[in-house]
Amino acid sequence: MIGNLLERSDLFVYLSASPLTWLTLTFIAYLVADRFSQASGRHPAVNLVALTAALVIVMLKVTGVSYETYFAGAQFIHFLLGPATVALAIPLYRNLERVKASALPILASLLVGSVTAIASAVLIGKFLGGSPELVASLAPKSVTAPIAMGLAEKTGGAPFLTAALVIATGIFGAIVLSPLMRLLRITDKEAVGMAAGVAAHGIGTARAFQIDSTAGAFSGIAMGLNGALTGVILPFLRPWLGF
Repeated sequence: MIGNLLERSDLFVYLSASPLTWLTLTFIAYLVADRFSQASGRHPAVNLVALTAALVIVMLKVTGVSYETYFAGAQFIHFLLGPATVALAIPLYRNLERVKASALPILASLLVGSVTAIASAVLIGKFLGGSPELVASLAPKSVTAPIAMGLAEKTGGAPFLTAALVIATGIFGAIVLSPLMRLLRITDKEAVGMAAGVAAHGIGTARAFQIDSTAGAFSGIAMGLNGALTGVILPFLRPWLGF
């Protein structure tokens, strides 16, 4: 009995050091979360990212494995964030004619949404007594993680804190998207998609695709353009917002 336990312990130590183990377990956690989401009828509160993250955290707590060990195995997923960000050009290209036809409202909503996202985060953070590093980490929270982390590093923020804030923003945006649109009586799929992409980046875009393909396409467009626009305007807003 004791010998079997020791053998199992040795096996776990060996497996926990293998990068493939944590990559595989992350995919399994995602599949389990997806089943829960399907069972709920894709209810916005049953968010895939939040559930997957919760399952991974439970696994790490139960096994006592450090985040550094986990990340060494699952970093391939992190690497894919870069190509995924570049791939945002695809929905823009496929819907280029529709974008051209709605160029003015798209640009106006992007500008207002981007400035509002930055200014509101910074001002609320400062009002609540956040440190300069925290405020700088909050500023790019509404853009996709690779861009947000780069911007945070340039402005004195903590990239990994920004990554956590980006995820929290996306989850919250995905959860409130449908109820908020119903409350405001907004039914236009392009407008719903733009709101999701500007405010809640990739996680909001995933939710927009669950609502409608047109909403998903415009959310992807908004997410990509908002990332580029935030990178341009954030340095100009810093002196005005004082961070």
